[in-house]
Amino acid sequence: MKTFRMGGVHPADKKISQNAQIEKLPIPKTVYISMIQHLGAPAVPCVAVGDKVKVGQLIGTPTGFVSAPIHSSVSGTVKAIEMINDLSGRQVNTVVIDTEGDEWMEGIDRSETIEREIKLDAKQIVERVKECGVVGLGGATFPTSVKLSPPPTAKPTCVIINAAECEPYLTSDYRVMMEMPEQVIIGGTILMKALGVNKCYIGVEENKPKAIAKLKEFCGKYSGVEVVTLKKKYPQGGEKQLIDAVIGKRVPSMGLPVDTGAVVQNVGTAFAVYEAVQKNKPLFEGVMTVTGDCSNQQRNFVHRVGTPLSFIMEFCGGVPAQAAKIISGGPMMGKAIVNIDAPTLKGTSSILYLTEAQTKRKEESNCIRCGKCADACPMGLEPYLLNKLGRASMMDELEAHYVYDCIECGCCSFTCPAYIPLLDTIRQSKAAVMKIMKSRTAPAPAK
Repeated sequence: MKTFRMGGVHPADKKISQNAQIEKLPIPKTVYISMIQHLGAPAVPCVAVGDKVKVGQLIGTPTGFVSAPIHSSVSGTVKAIEMINDLSGRQVNTVVIDTEGDEWMEGIDRSETIEREIKLDAKQIVERVKECGVVGLGGATFPTSVKLSPPPTAKPTCVIINAAECEPYLTSDYRVMMEMPEQVIIGGTILMKALGVNKCYIGVEENKPKAIAKLKEFCGKYSGVEVVTLKKKYPQGGEKQLIDAVIGKRVPSMGLPVDTGAVVQNVGTAFAVYEAVQKNKPLFEGVMTVTGDCSNQQRNFVHRVGTPLSFIMEFCGGVPAQAAKIISGGPMMGKAIVNIDAPTLKGTSSILYLTEAQTKRKEESNCIRCGKCADACPMGLEPYLLNKLGRASMMDELEAHYVYDCIECGCCSFTCPAYIPLLDTIRQSKAAVMKIMKSRTAPAPAK
């Protein structure tokens, strides 16, 4: 059984919502659709206040190569275009739509029939994926069409579907595998065709035996698709770690994953690609988990993008009394929700309730030079040293010790017996160093 070769930790699975089948969340009376739903340049609204829109209609146009269009998730009237706070409290340009019925754009195939024949050629696939606003749903929300358009020097040899879902608590990918396995595999074959490769690996951790069996049931029908069972280890869902685990190659420092020949896409992205190419359906809804040890609601939902988080919480009976913090994402890499009225995004994966005991930090003590953080780092870095350099603002030394290679997985903080918040310092240091590095390559101001 395969896994990545360097570092990693074993947090408790906590997959307590894994048996909750995907439900359709009711459509809210008003949606708030952010123009920042992807890595890269924000989209720009192409509708005006008072316009009538349908489900799947384009409402935001991309503004660069690394950007993605935004589509309406409801039918109704554009109420406002304004700045609102996202889940972190940051103000973002948002199209507000009052819902009126559920009228979809013509041309979207809403049937449950599985479309197996891929009629589009490679160029048409990339264009369809781009037009439908498909982005990576594994966390970074990188525009999928860009990944399917590697630089001329790159030579892709395979597609890897990231089905690890190694973060504790999250089960949305698992439910997609359990309930739409063939569509995921077709999505993989579409990605193969787009890239001109003949191999697709689906990497699934061993703690998902039912999903592995489901996927293997259909793999035989599709040439070149193989399920790879992986040992359970965090952060196996990291792109670089998954490539190492599945094909035994390492992404070079400051290099691109495609330098290894692999193009990685999340299992949810593979399903979104299937819907875009085979059903002509833009990405305006996604699957998310609502969970937590203190919650009596363990559920997985299909949500329309732009649904207020507070609407989902109320639908599930309100915030649990014991919840001290609410996280979007998993406990290792997720973000604290400071604004519960913020809307869901394309990449929203969960609402996770944590108790005070789960979130209270223990008192920091002195580093005992045990080296556990270095052993746990999946990038081969020395977190204890980066922490020391970061606290001293030694930027040149931080760069020399590859702080920019940190994937911010949190393994160092998780394993530290002195409870030093290593990741906090390293994350801030990395951002500062990356800013300095970018300034060196920025064009000189015009005189």
